Amino acid sequence: MRDEKNLNTIPVGPLALIPLLGCSELGGKVDAYLADWRRERENEHKTSITFSGYQKESYIIGTSVPRFGSGEAKGVLKESVRGDDVFIMVDVCNYSLTYSLCGQVNHMSPDDHFQNLKRVIAAIGGKARRINVIMPFLYESRQHKRTGRESLDCALALQELSHMGVSNIITFDAHDPRVQNAIPLRGFETVQPTYQFIKYLLKAEPDLCIDGDHMMVISPDEGAMGRVVYFANVLGLDVGMFYKRRDYTKIVNGRNPIVAHEFLGASVEGKDVVIVDDMVSSGESMLDVAKELKRRKARKVFICATFGLFTNGLSKIDEYYGNGLIDRVLTTNLIYQTPELLARPYYTSVDMSKYIALLIDSLNHDATISDLLNPTSRINALLERHKKEIAEKENTEKFEKSGK
Repeated sequence: MRDEKNLNTIPVGPLALIPLLGCSELGGKVDAYLADWRRERENEHKTSITFSGYQKESYIIGTSVPRFGSGEAKGVLKESVRGDDVFIMVDVCNYSLTYSLCGQVNHMSPDDHFQNLKRVIAAIGGKARRINVIMPFLYESRQHKRTGRESLDCALALQELSHMGVSNIITFDAHDPRVQNAIPLRGFETVQPTYQFIKYLLKAEPDLCIDGDHMMVISPDEGAMGRVVYFANVLGLDVGMFYKRRDYTKIVNGRNPIVAHEFLGASVEGKDVVIVDDMVSSGESMLDVAKELKRRKARKVFICATFGLFTNGLSKIDEYYGNGLIDRVLTTNLIYQTPELLARPYYTSVDMSKYIALLIDSLNHDATISDLLNPTSRINALLERHKKEIAEKENTEKFEKSGK
């Protein structure tokens, strides 16, 4: 994945990494990759003035967002970023952080994280060479279209960042990528973690047989079909889809309640199935789909979602796992993960830090990221290795049996 094409291009500017409060753990991993690669990288121009500050022990710029007693705050930079190519990382879903508001303890909401992002951009004050924002969970991305008298919050947020001088926005698995139409003259990339999901699924389940006779990919609703079709195509598998039958005469918690999940597709009997979506919010829909698949005699059920919000806690998922209705849940470390989640026996955390480091490294050199955004060749190579490992294992077992 680390292509040497980056070596001979001049960086846009000295690299500066700003992981905001709530994204420090992921930011630290990304920083470690960047420091290691640039220390090992051989380049005859590395000592020239154009590569000034290229090799460092750490690229992280210290920041803070102190608050007044009223809850108001300000962004503070602890060192200069003049002329730097700045990458700001923000996790708007990290609710574990708190702040004091008139003596009361408040948990940080996505609104608070977005305000902190703007405060830090304001503290930079236009001195940076370029500002890039890495926001894995796109702020307000679930409010991506207007269906009545309502606000278009995601479009407004993107325009606000654009007006503040942000050149590139990198997000992961945007709920609807068409929100980028709000800022057509700015860089906007929505990245799919398909390769990482397949890699970690095979690592957790090394005996999986990936072919049309043994596995299917399932979309939990019509909205996820795009990512599911790509997932299935690169694996050479069939697709199945559920659609939600809703009661449009009622509104519960701001939405029409789901009456039933209807299935479209071939038989899943005896097959391993992978349910793919952009997020697990409360988890109710995913669990209903898993239950329906088990009722149709699916062998194993795996849930792959980029963002694991688990807004209703883990008790229902624990119950389904205990009853054999789900076998594994995979979500990324792009947003906050609770210690309780990481300790669950059915849970696999998909680490995205190396991928983010590769994107930053390429963008800092103004190199193309097309090969990173389209991982088909890497997925094919991974599947080839997996098939060889399965074949070698089967040959070993046959040999051992024949020896007996």
